[in-house]
Amino acid sequence: MNTPRAKVGILVSAAPARASFRHAILFAGAALARGHDVYLYCVDDAVAGVRDAALQALRPRGLKLYACAYGAHRRHLPVDDSAAYAGLTVVSDLAASTDRFVSFN
Repeated sequence: MNTPRAKVGILVSAAPARASFRHAILFAGAALARGHDVYLYCVDDAVAGVRDAALQALRPRGLKLYACAYGAHRRHLPVDDSAAYAGLTVVSDLAASTDRFVSFN
């Protein structure tokens, strides 16, 4: 019997140099490997890591990557197709619509 795919939401606010950012990427990769639908939102300092090679490598595997448009603007980072740039309403939607929601700070 097939189990429905779980929806996993991940919020990351840690800067790319912090261990928490790396842990979020590993967690997302493990969830994808288990066949889950994974949604990851970068906010605050994590916005600077949107173009991280390890994070981008998860997108072809099915990762739905979002980033805070306001955070990118405040940090003078380009808003491009490396993620779906959106507001914090998306975080609320992810928290409400996923089976599991975790945060890495």
